[in-house]
Amino acid sequence: MEKIVITIARSYGSGGKTLGELLAKDLGIPCYDRELIRMASDESGINEALFGKADEKKKGRSLFKSIKPYSGGVLPPESSDFVSDDNLFNLQAKIIKDLAEKESCIIIGRCADYVLKDRKDVLRLYFYATEEDCLIRLKNISGEPEKELLKKIHTIDKHRADYYKYYTGNDWNDTRNYDFCLNTGAMSYEKLIDVVKAYIEISRR
Repeated sequence: MEKIVITIARSYGSGGKTLGELLAKDLGIPCYDRELIRMASDESGINEALFGKADEKKKGRSLFKSIKPYSGGVLPPESSDFVSDDNLFNLQAKIIKDLAEKESCIIIGRCADYVLKDRKDVLRLYFYATEEDCLIRLKNISGEPEKELLKKIHTIDKHRADYYKYYTGNDWNDTRNYDFCLNTGAMSYEKLIDVVKAYIEISRR
């Protein structure tokens, strides 16, 4: 297969992570999600727990007064900001760029669509579903009460949106950021994979 890099942004409960993993298996290519944290930790020597705390979360009252779209580069270990959230993001972004340079793969989250925006071999996907469909999917894999699941949907999606806004300057759920957006609520994973593969084939002609 000709080299391809697929980035996946997904709303919580849409099944985007599972879909990415299944798609990677079908295509015979690796899928990276939290593995990126371990890889960035191994390369930088920074404790993996610090990456975990900053993972796809950006909080702060002055968030939108200090948006810092990613522009590349990492700080040296001697820098006082070496373990800052911004440099932790930059370190993960470096791993994402390195992977995209050397292999076909699927990368989930972490603003990968923006980090790789200048590459021509990248397909940027966004998976979403209605709140009702997200609740149904989450209920099937969790024993939590509906009220708690609904709260989690709102909280996690807000964190992802804030994180994306801070590091890209763009709105996370703006369809213009992506090549292909798909409502996952009405189809099985098998059918969703067929639809995505059909799009991949068309896009590469």
